[in-house]
Amino acid sequence: MSKTSDTFETYYKFNKKNENAPIIFIHGIGLNNEIWDQQINYFKDYNTIVYDLIGHGKTPFNKKQITMKDFSKQLLKLVDNLSLNKFHLVGFSLGSLIARDFASLYSNRLSSLTLFGTVYRRSEDEKRQILNRYETMKLKKDISKIRAVQRWFNEKFLNENPEVYKKIYAMLEKTNQDTWLKIYKLFVEHEDDDMKIKQITAKTLVITGEQDIGSKPQMSKEISKLIDGSFCKIIKGGRHLCNIECSENFNLIIKKFIDNRNNA
Repeated sequence: MSKTSDTFETYYKFNKKNENAPIIFIHGIGLNNEIWDQQINYFKDYNTIVYDLIGHGKTPFNKKQITMKDFSKQLLKLVDNLSLNKFHLVGFSLGSLIARDFASLYSNRLSSLTLFGTVYRRSEDEKRQILNRYETMKLKKDISKIRAVQRWFNEKFLNENPEVYKKIYAMLEKTNQDTWLKIYKLFVEHEDDDMKIKQITAKTLVITGEQDIGSKPQMSKEISKLIDGSFCKIIKGGRHLCNIECSENFNLIIKKFIDNRNNA
């Protein structure tokens, strides 16, 4: 079922198969729900929900400014609108920050939490790099989008799968430039709050690509230490969007984790 909620204008797709807790996937900045196509196909016998964040895809941007809380409120309205008491939450990149914020407030609603390609404790050099990307984006938007796709995948994979490059670049092209800058600024200015992270009580998987240059494996290992009972998986050879590049491995890891939680 594809729908835009009449009450809060969030576009979502709900594949409902049974009464089990659904898996909700949150995409990253500049993208939309279609980055999860391989996961939706793989988990076709599960209840799954994908949606477009505020200002992305088919969800409009109706605000002068945006905060991380706005994204958490969007998710809360979605699950309340669908009368979901429990669900599995998978957040990627910016989506992982939204998932972290949501989980720190509503862990009791989560059957499990997966933080994919998350960031934690950027070094001063890493902060400068992401600020430089933001400045480049303001001046040379086409170049910044090309560089983004190149960062997110291994060169060999893109050469062998040109349709993936076209699909991801097209998503970035469809995102309004002013909206993207406002939301990317949130990502640039993000500061980690260890106390909030420690408030997460949901069973948590932290996962990233071995070669992710923005959401480095060490970041995932460090944040995993802050969440009781969590564990960390590093996908060999993967970069940022390893749910696409290394989908078979990624899907198996997620499936095992969620099946264990469903059977707990």
